[in-house]
Order: sequence, then C-alpha cells, then structure tokens
Amino acid sequence: RKGSLQIEMLAAARRHGMVSYQLAPRFGDLLREIAACNPVIVLQNLGLRDGWHYAVAIGYDYDWGKLYLRSGESKRQVLPFVVHELVWMRSGYWAMVALPPDRVPATADESRWLSAVAALERAGDPRAARTAYETFLKRWPANVNAAVGLANSHHALGELREAETVLRNAARDNPESVIVLNNLAQTLSDQGRDSEALPVIERAAALGGPFAASVEETKRGIQQKLSKRK
Repeated sequence: RKGSLQIEMLAAARRHGMVSYQLAPRFGDLLREIAACNPVIVLQNLGLRDGWHYAVAIGYDYDWGKLYLRSGESKRQVLPFVVHELVWMRSGYWAMVALPPDRVPATADESRWLSAVAALERAGDPRAARTAYETFLKRWPANVNAAVGLANSHHALGELREAETVLRNAARDNPESVIVLNNLAQTLSDQGRDSEALPVIERAAALGGPFAASVEETKRGIQQKLSKRK
C-alpha cells in the first residue's frame, strides 16, 4: 500500500503539468532543496495504525536542529531533526519535489531528471514537456536523448520545422545516432520532403543496431510515398 501511495503522488504532479522528482534518500539533499525554495514532500510513518503520512518540508533551522513542515491541518509543525529522521526513516527516506517545467531541482542528477521529464512527456502534456526538455538542455546541452525528447514534443505540437532544427543539430553532434537519423528522416517526410528524407534514413539503415526494424519501417514508408509521385 505504501508503494502505491508514492507512485500516485508522483503521477498526480504530472497530471498538473509539473515534473515530479524523487530525491536521493539523503538528509542533505532534503535540506538543499529547501534552501533552494523548493518545498519537499516527505513520506513519514508515525508509528500508529495506518500511520503513513505525507508532510511538506518548507524550512529548517540548522543551528537549532529543527525542521519546519506543513502537516495535515497544521501550517507550521516543528520537528527536531532526530524526530524527523525517525519517522522518515521508516519510509526508506522517501521524498519528492514537484516543480514547474522551467525549473530544475537543486539536487538533480542528469539521468534521473531526464527520466522525470520523460515521465511528464508520457503523461500527455507536450507543451509542458517541451518546456521541460528545453530547460534540461540548458543545463546539459550535450544530452542526445533530451534532444530527441524535445523534437518529439515539437512534433506532437505540429511544430515540424522546430523538430527538424533540433534533430539536425543533434545529428551534427551525434552522426551515428540511429534514433536521431530515423526521427529526422520521419520529420522531413512528414513535411512532404521525402527526397531529402531518403538519404537520411539510408544512413540510419547502414548503421544497423537494435532499432533496425523501426528504421526499415520508416524507410519503406518514405519509399512508398516517393513511388506514388512518379
């Protein structure tokens, strides 16, 4: 039951266009997010029957060893660090932040934050996903998977020229990325530019790899469209 609570909490934020990110189970990361003005949702177990309980950590006094939370109907609950540690430990130190897509957590790890952004994209909000990928790439501009995600978001919004630009830049920096070449070819084809798309998809096909079947499907589609124009 505890696990389902956590999954639902992460999903709920995404349904509202936010990027939900589970923190590493470290007290220091909790404090860093609070210091960055990011409220942190923590899962506690108060030791009572059905004692699982969410609270929002909003501040702390390090010198006095006190954590300030919003908990239930209490707008300002004060817990000594040691007490919070006890009730938080029972959840495996589970904590999360939910941020608008134009922000990045203070403790964000590149790979885990990309997974969080991709989860927002899968939730079906391409505008929020587009902003989140753009923000991600400002921090980690060389991440090809984020570039693919940004292009996908542009494509979902009908912004094919923008998707093409992102993919061309990614192909320049990652000339052997089969996914980038496949998606670039498809984006060109979707704009009716199949003659340009064909050599791109042929480059992808020549590289082989685990996505060969998808590349072949894209190639067949482009060839069929070209044959109809003859």
